[in-house]
Amino acid sequence: MFEQFARDTRRIVGYAMEEARGRGDKRLGTEHLLLGALHEPEPAAVLGITLDDAHNAASRLDAAALKAIGLEIRNLKGVTMPTKGRKPPFSSGAKEVMANMVKQAMDQKSRQITTSNLLVALLDREEHDPVSALFEELKVDKTTVRARLR
Repeated sequence: MFEQFARDTRRIVGYAMEEARGRGDKRLGTEHLLLGALHEPEPAAVLGITLDDAHNAASRLDAAALKAIGLEIRNLKGVTMPTKGRKPPFSSGAKEVMANMVKQAMDQKSRQITTSNLLVALLDREEHDPVSALFEELKVDKTTVRARLR
């Protein structure tokens, strides 16, 4: 499947792996795919957000989740995963995003899976998905972004 990915889309998946490791997460989730996409200028422009904005929003969501279970964090530094060795496995949500990307490319009769396919697949995630929470925290207007992608 990855051989069908456009060059920038492959890079984004690599960035997403770095993001998962850097945040200390054992799995690559949908939120990491968004963070990975923001390493590239085109998706950042289409979404109207920066990588720094998304990192800050993800940290706020993490802090809120920890606070909800009674853990208060102040200046706590996360543990990073080793950058060498095993690649983090994809979460079930990230696998669904990948499947959605392939379906979109097939529906468009395209030979390549593009960054646009990735962004649409991320925008399609439902309310309780981590990337949806991140989009909401960043105040991304999904309708406007979809229109830009057309």
